[in-house]
Amino acid sequence: MKKIKYFWTVALAIFFFTFNGQAADKNNKIVYKLNIKQDIAPGTWRQAKQAFEAADSLGADLFLIHMNTYGGTVLDADSIRTKILQSKIPVVVFVDNNAASAGALISIAADSIYMRPGGSIGAATVVNQTGTPMPDKYQSYMRSTMRATAEAQGKITYVENGDTLSRWRRDPLIAEAMVDPSVYIEGIIDTGKVLTFTALEAIQNGFCEGTAENVDEVLEKTGMQGAEIVEYVPSFLEKIIGFLVHPVVSGLLIMAIIGGIYFEMQTPGIGFPFGIALAAALVYFAPLYLEGMAEHWEILIFITGIILILVELFVTPGFGIPGITGIILAFSGLTLSLIDNIIFDFDHVNPRRISIAAITVVGGISAGFLLSLWAGSKVFGANHGLFRNFALQRVQNVDEGFVSIDNSLLLLKGKEGTAVTVLRPAGKVEIEAEIYDAVTSGEFIQRGKSVKVIKVEATQLYVEEVKSTQV
Repeated sequence: MKKIKYFWTVALAIFFFTFNGQAADKNNKIVYKLNIKQDIAPGTWRQAKQAFEAADSLGADLFLIHMNTYGGTVLDADSIRTKILQSKIPVVVFVDNNAASAGALISIAADSIYMRPGGSIGAATVVNQTGTPMPDKYQSYMRSTMRATAEAQGKITYVENGDTLSRWRRDPLIAEAMVDPSVYIEGIIDTGKVLTFTALEAIQNGFCEGTAENVDEVLEKTGMQGAEIVEYVPSFLEKIIGFLVHPVVSGLLIMAIIGGIYFEMQTPGIGFPFGIALAAALVYFAPLYLEGMAEHWEILIFITGIILILVELFVTPGFGIPGITGIILAFSGLTLSLIDNIIFDFDHVNPRRISIAAITVVGGISAGFLLSLWAGSKVFGANHGLFRNFALQRVQNVDEGFVSIDNSLLLLKGKEGTAVTVLRPAGKVEIEAEIYDAVTSGEFIQRGKSVKVIKVEATQLYVEEVKSTQV
Protein backbone atom coordinates (compact mmCIF):
# COMPACT_ATOMS: atom_id res chain seq x y z
CA MET A 1 0.00 0.00 0.00
CA LYS A 2 2.86 2.34 0.89
CA LYS A 3 4.47 1.54 -2.48
CA ILE A 4 1.27 2.53 -4.32
CA LYS A 5 1.04 5.85 -2.43
CA TYR A 6 4.70 6.52 -3.17
CA PHE A 7 4.13 5.82 -6.88
CA TRP A 8 1.17 8.22 -7.14
CA THR A 9 3.03 10.92 -5.21
CA VAL A 10 5.96 10.77 -7.65
CA ALA A 11 3.61 10.69 -10.67
CA LEU A 12 1.68 13.76 -9.45
CA ALA A 13 4.93 15.63 -8.78
CA ILE A 14 6.22 14.89 -12.30
CA PHE A 15 2.89 15.98 -13.82
CA PHE A 16 2.83 19.17 -11.74
CA PHE A 17 6.34 20.26 -12.70
CA THR A 18 5.82 19.34 -16.37
CA PHE A 19 2.54 21.28 -16.59
CA ASN A 20 4.09 24.19 -14.72
CA GLY A 21 7.02 24.25 -17.15
CA GLN A 22 4.73 24.23 -20.19
CA ALA A 23 2.65 27.05 -18.72
CA ALA A 24 5.81 29.04 -18.02
CA ASP A 25 6.94 28.50 -21.61
CA LYS A 26 3.59 29.74 -22.90
CA ASN A 27 3.88 32.88 -20.76
CA ASN A 28 7.46 33.56 -21.86
CA LYS A 29 7.17 36.61 -24.12
CA ILE A 30 9.66 37.78 -26.73
CA VAL A 31 10.62 41.39 -27.42
CA TYR A 32 12.59 42.01 -30.60
CA LYS A 33 14.84 45.06 -30.35
CA LEU A 34 16.24 47.18 -33.19
CA ASN A 35 18.68 50.03 -32.60
CA ILE A 36 18.44 53.15 -34.77
CA LYS A 37 21.24 55.26 -33.37
CA GLN A 38 22.70 56.71 -36.55
CA ASP A 39 21.64 58.81 -39.52
CA ILE A 40 18.82 57.06 -41.34
CA ALA A 41 20.13 55.79 -44.68
CA PRO A 42 19.49 52.93 -47.13
CA GLY A 43 21.42 50.63 -44.81
CA THR A 44 19.06 51.50 -41.93
CA TRP A 45 16.02 50.57 -44.01
CA ARG A 46 17.67 47.32 -45.11
CA GLN A 47 18.43 46.39 -41.51
CA ALA A 48 14.92 47.35 -40.35
CA LYS A 49 13.40 45.10 -43.01
CA GLN A 50 15.59 42.19 -41.88
CA ALA A 51 14.68 42.86 -38.23
CA PHE A 52 10.93 42.78 -38.90
CA GLU A 53 11.30 39.52 -40.83
CA ALA A 54 13.26 38.00 -37.95
CA ALA A 55 10.66 39.20 -35.41
CA ASP A 56 7.88 37.61 -37.47
CA SER A 57 9.73 34.30 -37.71
CA LEU A 58 10.24 34.26 -33.91
CA GLY A 59 6.62 35.14 -33.23
CA ALA A 60 7.70 38.16 -31.15
CA ASP A 61 5.11 39.79 -28.92
CA LEU A 62 6.59 43.29 -29.21
CA PHE A 63 8.91 45.11 -31.59
CA LEU A 64 11.01 47.73 -29.78
CA ILE A 65 12.97 50.45 -31.62
CA HIS A 66 15.66 52.04 -29.48
CA MET A 67 16.11 55.41 -31.20
CA ASN A 68 18.58 58.27 -30.99
CA THR A 69 18.89 60.02 -34.37
CA TYR A 70 18.95 63.49 -35.84
CA GLY A 71 17.29 62.27 -39.04
CA GLY A 72 18.38 61.09 -42.45
CA THR A 73 16.93 60.37 -45.87
CA VAL A 74 13.16 60.82 -46.19
CA LEU A 75 12.80 57.93 -48.65
CA ASP A 76 14.30 55.36 -46.27
CA ALA A 77 12.44 56.77 -43.26
CA ASP A 78 9.18 56.51 -45.21
CA SER A 79 9.94 52.86 -46.03
CA ILE A 80 10.49 52.09 -42.33
CA ARG A 81 7.32 54.05 -41.45
CA THR A 82 5.29 51.95 -43.89
CA LYS A 83 6.76 48.74 -42.48
CA ILE A 84 5.74 49.80 -38.95
CA LEU A 85 2.18 50.70 -40.01
CA GLN A 86 1.80 47.32 -41.72
CA SER A 87 3.32 45.31 -38.85
CA LYS A 88 1.10 42.76 -37.12
CA ILE A 89 3.41 42.97 -34.10
CA PRO A 90 2.87 46.01 -31.85
CA VAL A 91 5.70 48.50 -32.28
CA VAL A 92 7.08 50.69 -29.48
CA VAL A 93 9.71 53.41 -29.94
CA PHE A 94 11.96 54.41 -27.06
CA VAL A 95 13.35 57.86 -27.87
CA ASP A 96 16.67 57.91 -26.06
CA ASN A 97 17.25 61.69 -26.36
CA ASN A 98 16.55 62.48 -30.05
CA ALA A 99 13.91 61.67 -32.66
CA ALA A 100 14.41 64.53 -35.08
CA SER A 101 13.23 64.89 -38.67
CA ALA A 102 13.07 61.40 -40.23
CA GLY A 103 13.28 59.95 -36.71
CA ALA A 104 10.06 61.80 -35.78
CA LEU A 105 8.29 60.32 -38.80
CA ILE A 106 9.26 56.79 -37.77
CA SER A 107 8.29 57.38 -34.15
CA ILE A 108 4.80 58.73 -34.96
CA ALA A 109 4.08 55.56 -36.92
CA ALA A 110 4.64 53.39 -33.82
CA ASP A 111 1.82 52.17 -31.58
CA SER A 112 3.48 53.71 -28.51
CA ILE A 113 6.25 56.23 -27.88
CA TYR A 114 8.27 56.49 -24.69
CA MET A 115 10.90 59.17 -24.21
CA ARG A 116 13.82 59.69 -21.90
CA PRO A 117 13.33 62.80 -19.72
CA GLY A 118 15.08 65.65 -21.51
CA GLY A 119 14.55 64.06 -24.92
CA SER A 120 12.94 65.76 -27.91
CA ILE A 121 10.87 64.85 -30.96
CA GLY A 122 9.96 66.88 -34.05
CA ALA A 123 11.77 69.34 -36.37
CA ALA A 124 10.81 67.34 -39.45
CA THR A 125 11.38 70.07 -42.04
CA VAL A 126 13.20 68.62 -45.03
CA VAL A 127 16.65 70.20 -45.16
CA ASN A 128 19.99 69.43 -46.72
CA GLN A 129 22.86 68.59 -44.41
CA THR A 130 23.84 72.25 -44.09
CA GLY A 131 20.45 72.94 -42.49
CA THR A 132 19.03 74.85 -45.46
CA PRO A 133 15.33 74.04 -46.09
CA MET A 134 14.60 72.22 -49.33
CA PRO A 135 12.18 73.57 -51.98
CA ASP A 136 8.46 73.36 -51.22
CA LYS A 137 7.92 70.24 -53.36
CA TYR A 138 9.89 68.29 -50.74
CA GLN A 139 8.13 70.02 -47.83
CA SER A 140 4.71 69.31 -49.33
CA TYR A 141 5.44 65.60 -49.52
CA MET A 142 6.74 65.52 -45.95
CA ARG A 143 3.72 67.49 -44.64
CA SER A 144 1.26 65.05 -46.15
CA THR A 145 3.28 62.04 -44.99
CA MET A 146 3.37 63.31 -41.40
CA ARG A 147 -0.38 64.02 -41.45
CA ALA A 148 -1.18 60.61 -42.90
CA THR A 149 1.01 58.88 -40.33
CA ALA A 150 -0.74 60.65 -37.45
CA GLU A 151 -4.16 59.88 -38.94
CA ALA A 152 -3.21 56.20 -39.21
CA GLN A 153 -3.22 56.02 -35.39
CA GLY A 154 -6.96 56.60 -35.49
CA LYS A 155 -9.24 58.36 -33.01
CA ILE A 156 -10.09 57.83 -29.36
CA THR A 157 -13.47 58.41 -27.74
CA TYR A 158 -14.02 60.12 -24.39
CA VAL A 159 -16.93 61.45 -22.35
CA GLU A 160 -17.14 65.15 -21.54
CA ASN A 161 -20.12 66.72 -19.77
CA GLY A 162 -22.10 63.61 -20.49
CA ASP A 163 -21.37 63.71 -24.21
CA THR A 164 -19.35 61.06 -26.02
CA LEU A 165 -16.74 62.79 -28.13
CA SER A 166 -13.81 61.69 -30.25
CA ARG A 167 -10.46 63.18 -31.16
CA TRP A 168 -7.37 62.13 -33.01
CA ARG A 169 -5.01 60.03 -30.92
CA ARG A 170 -2.17 62.01 -32.51
CA ASP A 171 -3.30 65.31 -33.98
CA PRO A 172 -2.43 65.48 -37.72
CA LEU A 173 -2.15 69.28 -37.52
CA ILE A 174 0.50 68.98 -34.82
CA ALA A 175 2.36 66.47 -36.98
CA GLU A 176 2.21 68.93 -39.88
CA ALA A 177 3.52 71.73 -37.63
CA MET A 178 6.67 69.67 -37.15
CA VAL A 179 7.34 70.28 -40.85
CA ASP A 180 5.68 73.58 -41.77
CA PRO A 181 6.63 76.77 -39.88
CA SER A 182 3.51 78.51 -41.22
CA VAL A 183 1.16 76.31 -39.14
CA TYR A 184 -0.33 78.05 -36.10
CA ILE A 185 -1.83 76.08 -33.20
CA GLU A 186 -3.05 78.11 -30.26
CA GLY A 187 -1.15 77.38 -27.09
CA ILE A 188 1.28 75.08 -28.88
CA ILE A 189 3.17 76.82 -31.70
CA ASP A 190 3.31 80.24 -33.36
CA THR A 191 3.85 80.82 -37.06
CA GLY A 192 7.45 81.08 -38.22
CA LYS A 193 8.63 78.23 -36.00
CA VAL A 194 9.00 74.52 -36.60
CA LEU A 195 7.48 72.43 -33.81
CA THR A 196 9.67 70.32 -31.54
CA PHE A 197 8.31 68.71 -28.37
CA THR A 198 10.12 67.96 -25.14
CA ALA A 199 9.16 64.70 -23.46
CA LEU A 200 6.57 66.38 -21.19
CA GLU A 201 5.11 68.44 -24.05
CA ALA A 202 4.83 65.31 -26.18
CA ILE A 203 2.92 63.56 -23.36
CA GLN A 204 0.55 66.52 -22.91
CA ASN A 205 -0.26 66.58 -26.64
CA GLY A 206 -0.66 62.85 -27.22
CA PHE A 207 2.67 62.23 -29.00
CA CYS A 208 4.20 60.23 -26.16
CA GLU A 209 2.78 57.63 -23.78
CA GLY A 210 5.26 58.26 -20.98
CA THR A 211 8.86 58.72 -19.91
CA ALA A 212 11.43 56.04 -19.18
CA GLU A 213 15.08 56.04 -18.22
CA ASN A 214 15.97 52.83 -20.01
CA VAL A 215 14.66 49.88 -21.98
CA ASP A 216 13.73 47.92 -18.84
CA GLU A 217 11.40 50.71 -17.76
CA VAL A 218 9.79 50.74 -21.19
CA LEU A 219 9.17 46.99 -20.96
CA GLU A 220 7.71 47.39 -17.48
CA LYS A 221 5.30 50.10 -18.66
CA THR A 222 4.22 48.02 -21.64
CA GLY A 223 3.61 44.91 -19.53
CA MET A 224 6.63 43.09 -20.97
CA GLN A 225 8.79 42.93 -17.86
CA GLY A 226 10.71 39.65 -17.72
CA ALA A 227 10.31 39.12 -21.46
CA GLU A 228 13.17 37.64 -23.46
CA ILE A 229 14.91 40.41 -25.47
CA VAL A 230 16.26 39.39 -28.86
CA GLU A 231 18.39 42.17 -30.36
CA TYR A 232 19.06 42.60 -34.04
CA VAL A 233 22.75 42.18 -34.85
CA PRO A 234 23.95 43.35 -38.28
CA SER A 235 25.06 40.47 -40.45
CA PHE A 236 28.64 40.03 -41.59
CA LEU A 237 27.61 41.36 -45.01
CA GLU A 238 26.14 44.51 -43.44
CA LYS A 239 29.39 45.11 -41.55
CA ILE A 240 31.41 44.58 -44.73
CA ILE A 241 29.23 47.07 -46.63
CA GLY A 242 29.63 49.64 -43.86
CA PHE A 243 33.41 49.15 -43.98
CA LEU A 244 33.69 49.40 -47.77
CA VAL A 245 31.72 52.65 -48.10
CA HIS A 246 34.15 54.49 -45.80
CA PRO A 247 35.93 57.28 -47.77
CA VAL A 248 39.40 55.95 -46.89
CA VAL A 249 38.55 52.47 -48.20
CA SER A 250 36.95 53.99 -51.32
CA GLY A 251 40.17 55.91 -51.95
CA LEU A 252 42.26 52.75 -51.62
CA LEU A 253 40.00 50.93 -54.08
CA ILE A 254 40.37 53.79 -56.58
CA MET A 255 44.14 53.44 -56.18
CA ALA A 256 43.83 49.73 -56.99
CA ILE A 257 41.72 50.49 -60.08
CA ILE A 258 44.23 53.05 -61.41
CA GLY A 259 47.22 50.88 -60.50
CA GLY A 260 45.72 47.82 -62.20
CA ILE A 261 45.04 49.77 -65.40
CA TYR A 262 48.55 51.27 -65.36
CA PHE A 263 50.31 47.92 -64.97
CA GLU A 264 48.04 46.32 -67.56
CA MET A 265 49.20 48.95 -70.05
CA GLN A 266 52.81 47.94 -69.35
CA THR A 267 52.25 44.30 -70.23
CA PRO A 268 50.88 42.70 -73.43
CA GLY A 269 47.49 41.04 -73.44
CA ILE A 270 45.02 40.89 -70.58
CA GLY A 271 46.36 39.48 -67.35
CA PHE A 272 46.61 39.76 -63.59
CA PRO A 273 46.70 43.60 -63.33
CA PHE A 274 43.45 43.87 -65.28
CA GLY A 275 41.89 41.34 -62.91
CA ILE A 276 42.97 43.48 -59.94
CA ALA A 277 41.46 46.61 -61.52
CA LEU A 278 38.20 44.80 -62.34
CA ALA A 279 37.90 43.31 -58.84
CA ALA A 280 38.60 46.71 -57.24
CA ALA A 281 35.94 48.35 -59.42
CA LEU A 282 33.37 45.71 -58.42
CA VAL A 283 34.20 46.08 -54.72
CA TYR A 284 34.05 49.88 -55.09
CA PHE A 285 30.65 50.07 -56.79
CA ALA A 286 28.83 47.05 -55.28
CA PRO A 287 28.40 48.36 -51.70
CA LEU A 288 27.61 51.86 -52.97
CA TYR A 289 24.93 50.34 -55.22
CA LEU A 290 23.45 48.39 -52.31
CA GLU A 291 23.47 51.56 -50.20
CA GLY A 292 21.43 53.27 -52.93
CA MET A 293 24.16 55.82 -53.68
CA ALA A 294 25.58 54.45 -56.95
CA GLU A 295 22.89 54.32 -59.63
CA HIS A 296 23.01 52.35 -62.89
CA TRP A 297 23.75 55.43 -64.96
CA GLU A 298 26.66 56.47 -62.72
CA ILE A 299 28.28 53.05 -63.11
CA LEU A 300 27.65 53.22 -66.88
CA ILE A 301 29.33 56.66 -67.03
CA PHE A 302 32.45 55.20 -65.39
CA ILE A 303 32.56 52.18 -67.72
CA THR A 304 32.10 54.43 -70.78
CA GLY A 305 34.94 56.64 -69.55
CA ILE A 306 37.32 53.68 -69.18
CA ILE A 307 36.41 52.42 -72.67
CA LEU A 308 37.14 55.86 -74.19
CA ILE A 309 40.50 56.02 -72.39
CA LEU A 310 41.44 52.59 -73.79
CA VAL A 311 40.36 53.69 -77.27
CA GLU A 312 42.62 56.75 -76.94
CA LEU A 313 45.56 54.58 -75.86
CA PHE A 314 45.29 51.66 -78.26
CA VAL A 315 43.20 52.76 -81.25
CA THR A 316 43.89 56.46 -81.77
CA PRO A 317 47.25 57.12 -80.05
CA GLY A 318 47.71 60.71 -78.94
CA PHE A 319 45.73 62.93 -76.62
CA GLY A 320 42.44 63.96 -78.16
CA ILE A 321 38.71 64.10 -77.61
CA PRO A 322 38.21 60.39 -76.67
CA GLY A 323 40.90 60.57 -73.96
CA ILE A 324 39.72 63.86 -72.48
CA THR A 325 36.07 62.75 -72.54
CA GLY A 326 37.01 59.40 -71.01
CA ILE A 327 38.89 61.01 -68.12
CA ILE A 328 35.96 63.37 -67.41
CA LEU A 329 33.41 60.52 -67.51
CA ALA A 330 35.48 58.14 -65.37
CA PHE A 331 36.09 60.86 -62.78
CA SER A 332 32.38 61.83 -62.79
CA GLY A 333 31.25 58.22 -62.37
CA LEU A 334 33.54 57.64 -59.41
CA THR A 335 32.56 60.94 -57.76
CA LEU A 336 28.79 60.81 -58.34
CA SER A 337 28.62 57.28 -56.92
CA LEU A 338 29.82 58.67 -53.57
CA ILE A 339 27.08 61.32 -53.47
CA ASP A 340 23.45 60.67 -52.57
CA ASN A 341 22.16 62.79 -55.45
CA ILE A 342 18.98 62.35 -57.47
CA ILE A 343 20.09 62.30 -61.14
CA PHE A 344 21.64 65.79 -61.49
CA ASP A 345 19.65 67.33 -58.64
CA PHE A 346 22.09 68.27 -55.86
CA ASP A 347 19.75 70.53 -53.84
CA HIS A 348 19.62 68.20 -50.87
CA VAL A 349 23.28 67.16 -50.98
CA ASN A 350 25.62 68.62 -48.41
CA PRO A 351 28.38 70.63 -50.17
CA ARG A 352 30.81 69.14 -47.67
CA ARG A 353 29.80 65.68 -48.88
CA ILE A 354 30.53 66.71 -52.47
CA SER A 355 33.94 68.03 -51.40
CA ILE A 356 34.75 64.78 -49.57
CA ALA A 357 33.74 62.75 -52.62
CA ALA A 358 35.86 64.87 -54.98
CA ILE A 359 38.87 64.78 -52.65
CA THR A 360 38.51 61.01 -52.24
CA VAL A 361 38.49 60.45 -56.01
CA VAL A 362 41.27 62.95 -56.83
CA GLY A 363 43.39 61.65 -53.97
CA GLY A 364 42.82 58.04 -54.97
CA ILE A 365 43.65 58.65 -58.64
CA SER A 366 46.75 60.74 -57.86
CA ALA A 367 48.05 58.35 -55.22
CA GLY A 368 47.31 55.35 -57.44
CA PHE A 369 49.20 56.84 -60.38
CA LEU A 370 52.22 57.90 -58.29
CA LEU A 371 52.28 54.58 -56.45
CA SER A 372 52.14 52.75 -59.79
CA LEU A 373 55.18 54.68 -61.07
CA TRP A 374 57.10 53.90 -57.89
CA ALA A 375 55.98 50.28 -57.69
CA GLY A 376 56.77 49.67 -61.36
CA SER A 377 60.50 49.69 -60.70
CA LYS A 378 60.08 47.71 -57.48
CA VAL A 379 57.94 45.01 -59.06
CA PHE A 380 59.43 44.69 -62.54
CA GLY A 381 62.88 46.26 -61.94
CA ALA A 382 65.82 44.50 -63.57
CA ASN A 383 67.87 44.12 -60.41
CA HIS A 384 65.53 43.72 -57.44
CA GLY A 385 62.02 43.59 -58.90
CA LEU A 386 59.79 40.93 -57.38
CA PHE A 387 58.60 39.87 -60.85
CA ARG A 388 61.75 40.87 -62.77
CA ASN A 389 61.87 37.51 -64.56
CA PHE A 390 58.39 38.12 -66.00
CA ALA A 391 59.57 41.08 -68.08
CA LEU A 392 62.23 41.42 -70.79
CA GLN A 393 65.06 43.47 -69.27
CA ARG A 394 67.80 43.22 -71.93
CA VAL A 395 67.98 45.82 -74.68
CA GLN A 396 67.94 44.26 -78.15
CA ASN A 397 70.26 46.48 -80.19
CA VAL A 398 70.17 46.66 -84.00
CA ASP A 399 73.96 46.34 -84.22
CA GLU A 400 73.65 42.97 -82.53
CA GLY A 401 71.34 41.74 -85.29
CA PHE A 402 68.00 42.48 -83.63
CA VAL A 403 65.41 44.04 -85.95
CA SER A 404 61.69 44.57 -85.53
CA ILE A 405 60.65 43.29 -88.98
CA ASP A 406 61.43 40.47 -91.35
CA ASN A 407 64.73 41.23 -93.16
CA SER A 408 63.28 39.97 -96.44
CA LEU A 409 60.91 42.96 -96.60
CA LEU A 410 63.86 45.36 -96.43
CA LEU A 411 65.29 43.74 -99.57
CA LEU A 412 62.17 44.76 -101.53
CA LYS A 413 63.04 48.46 -101.46
CA GLY A 414 63.54 49.73 -105.02
CA LYS A 415 61.97 46.66 -106.65
CA GLU A 416 59.08 46.95 -109.10
CA GLY A 417 55.88 44.97 -109.37
CA THR A 418 52.22 45.15 -110.35
CA ALA A 419 49.14 46.30 -108.47
CA VAL A 420 46.86 43.26 -108.22
CA THR A 421 44.10 45.36 -106.59
CA VAL A 422 43.16 48.99 -106.63
CA LEU A 423 45.28 50.95 -104.12
CA ARG A 424 43.30 53.76 -102.46
CA PRO A 425 45.69 54.05 -100.79
CA ALA A 426 45.92 50.49 -99.39
CA GLY A 427 45.81 47.36 -101.48
CA LYS A 428 47.89 44.42 -102.71
CA VAL A 429 50.84 44.24 -105.05
CA GLU A 430 52.73 41.40 -106.72
CA ILE A 431 56.52 41.50 -106.62
CA GLU A 432 58.63 38.60 -107.95
CA ALA A 433 55.58 36.30 -107.94
CA GLU A 434 54.76 37.08 -104.28
CA ILE A 435 51.69 39.00 -103.05
CA TYR A 436 52.25 41.75 -100.44
CA ASP A 437 50.09 44.31 -98.64
CA ALA A 438 51.08 47.83 -99.62
CA VAL A 439 49.99 51.43 -99.36
CA THR A 440 50.69 54.58 -101.33
CA SER A 441 51.58 57.98 -99.93
CA GLY A 442 48.03 59.06 -100.65
CA GLU A 443 47.74 58.67 -104.39
CA PHE A 444 45.24 56.43 -106.21
CA ILE A 445 46.66 53.54 -108.31
CA GLN A 446 44.53 51.46 -110.67
CA ARG A 447 44.74 47.69 -110.78
CA GLY A 448 47.33 46.38 -113.23
CA LYS A 449 49.55 49.44 -113.05
CA SER A 450 53.27 49.09 -112.48
CA VAL A 451 54.45 50.06 -109.02
CA LYS A 452 57.77 50.52 -107.27
CA VAL A 453 58.63 50.05 -103.58
CA ILE A 454 59.93 53.42 -102.33
CA LYS A 455 60.35 52.59 -98.64
CA VAL A 456 59.74 49.96 -95.96
CA GLU A 457 58.64 50.99 -92.46
CA ALA A 458 57.96 48.38 -89.81
CA THR A 459 56.09 45.69 -91.75
CA GLN A 460 54.55 48.07 -94.27
CA LEU A 461 55.53 48.49 -97.94
CA TYR A 462 55.09 51.94 -99.47
CA VAL A 463 54.78 52.05 -103.25
CA GLU A 464 54.28 54.55 -106.04
CA GLU A 465 53.13 54.19 -109.60
CA VAL A 466 55.83 53.79 -112.25
CA LYS A 467 55.01 56.38 -114.89
CA SER A 468 55.63 55.24 -118.47
CA THR A 469 57.81 57.56 -120.54
CA GLN A 470 56.99 58.39 -124.12
CA VAL A 471 59.55 59.54 -126.70
